[in-house]
Amino acid sequence: MAGLEENGSEPTTPRADPQGDPFLRTRFAVPTRPGTFLRRERLVRHLDHALRTPLTMVNGAAGAGKTLLVADWAAGQDRSVAWLTTDAADQGCGTFWAYLLQALRASDVPLPAEVGFPADANRVDHTLLARLAADLSVRDRPVVVVLDEYDRVTDPEIADQLEFVLHHAGRGMRLIFVTRTEPLLPLHRYRAAGDMTEIRDAELAFTPEEAAELLELHGLRLSVHAARGLVERTRGWAAGLRLCALAAQERPDPETYLKEFEADRSTVADFLLAEVLKRQPPETQDLLLRVSVLERFCPELANALTDRTDAEAILAGLHRENAFVEHLGHAWYRLHPLFGEILRAHLRVRLPGLEPELHRRAALWLRRSGSLAETLGHGAAAGDWEFTAGALVDDLAIGQLFTGLRSDDLAELFSRMGPDATSPATELVRAARDLSRGDLDRGLTHLRHVGQSLAGERTPTGGDSEGLAAARLSCALLEALAARLTGAPGRAEAAAEAAGKLQAEVSPRLLDRHPELTALLLTHLGSARLWAGRFEDARAALTTVTGCSGGASTALPREESLGHLALIDYLNGWLGRAERKALAAMGETERFSLPRASGSGIGLLVLAAVAVDRNELGEAQALLDVAADAHRAMRDPVREAGRAIATARLLLARGNPRAAIEAAEPAVAADVVSPWAEGHTALVASAAHLAEGRPEAAAELLQAVPDDQLACAVGAARAQLAAGRPGAAIDLLDRLHLTGRTGPAVTVRASLVRAQAADAAGDSATARRLVAQALQEARRERLRRPFLEAGPWIRPLLGTAPLRGPAAGRLAPGPPPHGAPRPEDQPPAPVVEELSGREREVLQRLAELMSTEEIAADLYVSVNTVKTHLKSVYRKLAVNRRHDAVRRARELRLL
Repeated sequence: MAGLEENGSEPTTPRADPQGDPFLRTRFAVPTRPGTFLRRERLVRHLDHALRTPLTMVNGAAGAGKTLLVADWAAGQDRSVAWLTTDAADQGCGTFWAYLLQALRASDVPLPAEVGFPADANRVDHTLLARLAADLSVRDRPVVVVLDEYDRVTDPEIADQLEFVLHHAGRGMRLIFVTRTEPLLPLHRYRAAGDMTEIRDAELAFTPEEAAELLELHGLRLSVHAARGLVERTRGWAAGLRLCALAAQERPDPETYLKEFEADRSTVADFLLAEVLKRQPPETQDLLLRVSVLERFCPELANALTDRTDAEAILAGLHRENAFVEHLGHAWYRLHPLFGEILRAHLRVRLPGLEPELHRRAALWLRRSGSLAETLGHGAAAGDWEFTAGALVDDLAIGQLFTGLRSDDLAELFSRMGPDATSPATELVRAARDLSRGDLDRGLTHLRHVGQSLAGERTPTGGDSEGLAAARLSCALLEALAARLTGAPGRAEAAAEAAGKLQAEVSPRLLDRHPELTALLLTHLGSARLWAGRFEDARAALTTVTGCSGGASTALPREESLGHLALIDYLNGWLGRAERKALAAMGETERFSLPRASGSGIGLLVLAAVAVDRNELGEAQALLDVAADAHRAMRDPVREAGRAIATARLLLARGNPRAAIEAAEPAVAADVVSPWAEGHTALVASAAHLAEGRPEAAAELLQAVPDDQLACAVGAARAQLAAGRPGAAIDLLDRLHLTGRTGPAVTVRASLVRAQAADAAGDSATARRLVAQALQEARRERLRRPFLEAGPWIRPLLGTAPLRGPAAGRLAPGPPPHGAPRPEDQPPAPVVEELSGREREVLQRLAELMSTEEIAADLYVSVNTVKTHLKSVYRKLAVNRRHDAVRRARELRLL
């Protein structure tokens, strides 16, 4: 057994990892800098920020100089730096943490025995991480840890564990990632808090001045002006500059050579071809020329391009000889970029016309190996669009045109497809491409053509029945999207039913590999049902999407579904629920750094509508402005109706009823009329007429709206009351079923209508009671607009003694009622019972967005204990949710 994890009773420092293998000391060694290394002070000064922020990321391409930069910086520190070069991506959590603990010990960071040591290569106990974080958190000077080549670590569990330790170590740890890709950590939080130092490719690139200095270290002199051309040629890439410098050293007149390189790269090509390619035997030269069309390659793929079987030995030899062939691990290689570019140019001269055939062979091999992205790239390069589109459709990857991950890349790739490609697969791709960019007419035309083609197609004997099913399933997805965009719920249901049957004909492996297809399908179905006013059916489909797996591939459908669920809550009058879902929707795409314009932005529209009801008009306008940049293709009837409602309500709140009426009509036509969209359009127009003193016109507008549109029915009652018909108003309200599904944004308005009727009838006691009830309901939702819209009758009531306190701030930003104290003069309402010291500690961590588990670890108590404290905090603050507890605590100045 390599070590103990729980009791920390190991007698000595471990000498082996959890698998019993000796630690590889080279992984703890800070790399040495070559004699020609150039220390760049601007980057060193930037790296000095690593001592002031918990997290630092040096992120750049291979050969960008990341590792040597950090190694040079580490060597100049007056403290020990723990260095760990991470291993292959398939190492387990236990092995990773064993090496990290050993890296700390190797850098003379003393760790107490009770921290322990992972005993299992594939797991690490949470208590070990908690003990390590606790030990680091009390250190006087932070421990600096460098994780080099972190892009090899792809296990999200390791990322979560690092985040836990980093968070709870506090000031005691500084973590530096050296990586080619962004780590799976919540980087947006660190960026937003200013707790992250970043150095990226653009900053790593050499400037002309630095390039001139680097060349001088190689014994070469070049003016900054001449070096600028070299930098443009290599884009400041460190390895490219060094390659040019090495090539120039072999020339009798290196300075002249480098100056010529500024205008003409043929001299570099001649050198590399003569010194590298032509020194190889003919079969090696042939292999290098053929694999130059590939970004990366393995021996089997190289053999497919050469029609031979000797690639494995040749590639291994080239790598050992440093012949510009880089080993990527797991038997995969790539050419040095400059060398590859030169080889491709030479291939076109030596073997003209062969390049498309090589791409075709590569595409066929890669398709069999399951590498879709590379398959598509080589298929397109070969000009074989039937094959390329067929590969996308057969793999059930058509949904990737809509997920925000590869959408732009795929749209760009297929934009080169000409009209001569006429297979069902190419028509499917054209339909998807056009729908994804909002070209509805062309997209529907292509979709109609492919539907007719697939309807008559039969699988030939020995044919690919699964391929045909995949094409039809892809077509069903696009049909559902078309139904959503055109407001045709019946068409969406038919598409979903067809898709359900077709999924049984497709390999479960394919469906599991592309969870975005089902997620997109249900999102479109849920949106169409929502448009039809079938809220519960819509909720069922959309909730399924929010709970689906798939990580980044389903982030956009999850965002869309949460946004639609938020809209349902808003329409039902639940502002708080709508706000939470809308914020969660935005968080889905932020987690994976997807472009904000990928989705429909419906969550932003809901937040804007909520802000209007809370009378936060500036915030509402800002949210509407941001939502205007959302993906044009997703501007479906639901989205446009939501935008119209939010915009019109904002204009009404700002005293512009005419503009509100104009804005209330959705800008997108639909095949089917939406009951709630039509009702809310009439409700806005009715409110505008009331604002301009035309109650009869206001009442007439809402006469035809069904009673099940509760918000509209309450608006109709308000209009009847304004028209002098209190009896009709009360009858309308009495017919409504304001059940638990109806939120305060509706019920508060209903109570105020009843209160106004009672006040007009001289029943002041009933009016005050109803207003008090409305204030109580509105308080948690921070609902203000109903009181501002109520009219002058309510102000005297709010000025009476029983209602002054509850009414404080309800009419902001307007003046308070005559004689009422200003909100700032009102002391915050006291808590029911004082919070204990431990409850305050839990509340403080709640405000820091810590999870229940994180709070438990931070306070060294059980999760159940934290839950007990939270229940007590909620009771004492008279709230039910975390967000409300934090807000309430801030109001009471407890935070």
